Amino acid sequence: MIHLVFQPADADTLRKAMELDETLQGDIVEIKDDYAVGPLYVSDDAETWQQRRDWWKELWEASPYVATENLPMVDDKMTLHNLKRTLDEHPKEELWIWMGQNGHDVCGYYWLISQMQSYQGRVFVLYMNNLPFINEKGGIFYPVYLFEIQPAEYRKAKKLCRKVTLSEMEVDPDEWKRLCAEGAKVRILEGGKKIASKPDNHYDADILKALTKEPRKGNKVMFDILSKMKIKTGDVFLLWRMRHLAEMGDLVITGDTTKGWKDFDVRLPGGPVAVAAEGAGGEEGSTPDTP
Repeated sequence: MIHLVFQPADADTLRKAMELDETLQGDIVEIKDDYAVGPLYVSDDAETWQQRRDWWKELWEASPYVATENLPMVDDKMTLHNLKRTLDEHPKEELWIWMGQNGHDVCGYYWLISQMQSYQGRVFVLYMNNLPFINEKGGIFYPVYLFEIQPAEYRKAKKLCRKVTLSEMEVDPDEWKRLCAEGAKVRILEGGKKIASKPDNHYDADILKALTKEPRKGNKVMFDILSKMKIKTGDVFLLWRMRHLAEMGDLVITGDTTKGWKDFDVRLPGGPVAVAAEGAGGEEGSTPDTP
């Protein structure tokens, strides 16, 4: 079989599981883009695909990753092309799609399944939806992401494998078309496989909640934001929203976000410098934003 996952950490965990269970042996394909954020595109629309690529490029070039990593979405079309070619050349090959209970994976599934209708009967899904597993301390938990599952527990996880039904092959691509038509830049999982579109500012409250008027390094701020968020998204997207909030005057970024996470500071407006100036008879708005 061919295993397909939507996050690098999932692929790493699945490889470890293969070492423990030879019946899981197979190639691993990874879809790199995060379809839970940004403008979407239908498979045959080059213009909307380019719009999405340009949007990601804008975010990527303002992030610390620009100097060290490639844009994450550029290979997905080629990945899908190669996957289909393998399935065409090997008619008995099966595709196993692994999904955690999160918007990232489910949106990726809708993107993928909208282009796999001709392979009905050979596509299987393993969805960890509200299912308990044992963690490394021996306790029961409900994983949100596949990589949270211990490799030994994949023996149990593989029992969830089921064929994507003919009905799903017909209906699920319509979900992708709906998400594309709604045109939102944020999508969250509301339960089951239900994805809801949300406005650009959906995560802004999570960002501002993690900040204080004291400046802190970007890496510490991002860690706090992600650790406290109930529904998580990627750090590049969050940094894009932080830059937007800075333009609106809702927070202050000092330094260069393209050099590294430790090369810029973030704080709420009205820090110690501004307060001191106001107390001296000046106006807060006349004081430069410095940490």
